[in-house]
Amino acid sequence: MREKILTFIENNSRIDLKDLAVMLGSSEAEIANEIADMEKEGIICGYHTLIDWDKTSEEKVTALIEVKVTPQRGLGFDKVAERIYNYPEVTSVYLISGGFDFLVMLEGKTMRDVAQFVSDKLSPLDSVLSTATHFILKKYKDHGSIMAHETKDERMLMTL
Repeated sequence: MREKILTFIENNSRIDLKDLAVMLGSSEAEIANEIADMEKEGIICGYHTLIDWDKTSEEKVTALIEVKVTPQRGLGFDKVAERIYNYPEVTSVYLISGGFDFLVMLEGKTMRDVAQFVSDKLSPLDSVLSTATHFILKKYKDHGSIMAHETKDERMLMTL
């Protein structure tokens, strides 16, 4: 039952407990208790709202930064990751396979803010060997939600 609850709330964390109980053939109290238990166990780590910032007046730049590091002896990548994810600008840190070790996602007001973060805070870390910064220019789909809506083709049809 836990996996079913998780699947539903991952897609819609605002789903009404009554509706969820009906869909799963369970009581509302049982669903609420399972969710509370999963929060205590750290299975459910938080609830988030997906916002299309391009439709607001708020200036926000999102960057993906690939980071190559030297892992610390006896600690592996965990200590380096901890130093990176403790910066408030950083929204996500992932250990990845390939040519780089981490994928770091961060937000700033401008591209310059992001570049300054990389040059002043990230690159000087002892373990960091190199970085590659990629800016998100447009989101088409984010966390399973389509962000870019179909645009109407307004060109005139011409025949020869």
